[in-house]
Amino acid sequence: MMYYIVLFFVKLVSLLPFRLLYGLSDFMYLIFYRIIKYRKNVVRKNLTLSFPEKPASEIEQIEKKFYHHFCDLIVEGIKLKSISGKELEKRMKFYESEQLIEHYHEGRSVMLMASHYGNWEWTSLFSKYLPKDKPVYQVYKKQSGKIVDRMIGDIRQRFGARNVDMKHILRTIIEMKRENKMGMFGMISDQRPRLDSIHYWTTFLNQETAIIDGTEQIAKKFNFPVYYCSFNKVKRGYYTCTFVCLSTDPQNTGEHEITEKYARLLEADIKQAPEFWLWTHNRWKHGTRGKKV
Repeated sequence: MMYYIVLFFVKLVSLLPFRLLYGLSDFMYLIFYRIIKYRKNVVRKNLTLSFPEKPASEIEQIEKKFYHHFCDLIVEGIKLKSISGKELEKRMKFYESEQLIEHYHEGRSVMLMASHYGNWEWTSLFSKYLPKDKPVYQVYKKQSGKIVDRMIGDIRQRFGARNVDMKHILRTIIEMKRENKMGMFGMISDQRPRLDSIHYWTTFLNQETAIIDGTEQIAKKFNFPVYYCSFNKVKRGYYTCTFVCLSTDPQNTGEHEITEKYARLLEADIKQAPEFWLWTHNRWKHGTRGKKV
C-alpha cells in the first residue's frame, strides 16, 4: 500500500511542466546547499583534491554549479515517470550508435561503460531505438529501501530497458547465450568498489583511485565489444550520449587496458565540465591503496 501512495505523489509531481519542476529544483538548491549543506564537506574535499591547481574561488563556483545540476537530476528523475518518449527524444540525443547495432548483425552482445555524469538515468530511452528482443540490460545494485528500489526499477524500464541485479549478471549472460539472445549491458563503472573486490588502481583526477574492472572482465570472458558512454549536458534539460569504442576484440587487449581507457575518457569529460559529475559520492573513501583517509 505504501508503495502506491508514494507512487501517486511521484506521478503527480512528474506531471508538472518543466518550468515548474526547475523552479522546484531552484528551491531545492537553497535547501540542499544553503541550509542543510547536504554532503558539502565531501563535495568540497573531492573538488579540492581533484583540482589542486584551481583557486578556492573557482572551486566554490564549480561546487555551486554542481548543486544546481544535482537538484535538476532529482526533478528530471521524477519527470521520467510520466514524460512521453517523443518529448524525451528531443531532450536526450544519442550519437555514434550505429556501430553498436552493427554488432547485433555479427551475433554479438555489447558492453557499455557509463558513469555518474550528465543524466545517466535518461539514457534508459536508448532501448527505444533497439530491437525489442535485444534491449539494454541495466546492471544495478539493489537499493536498501524496498519502495525506492521498486520505484526506480519501474521507472527505468518504461522505454523497454530491463534491469539486472549485478549479482545475477553472469548467470543472465550465460542463459542468454544458451538461448542465442543478445543485448547491451550497461554498467555504471565509476562507483567505488568494495575493498575485497579491488583489482586495479590508477591515478584518476590527481588521486590514486580504485576502479571497478568487472565490465572488462565480462567483456573478455565472452569477447563482447566494449563502448564508453560519453555524456554531455548541452543546456538545462538537454543531454547527449556519444558512444566511444574502447575495444571490439577485448580478448586481445592487455590486462586492465579497457578499464584504463575508460578512466582516461571519463577524466577528460569531467575536466571539461566538472559540475556535471556526482561529487557527493565519497569516491576516495578507501584512500591510498586501500588505506582509509
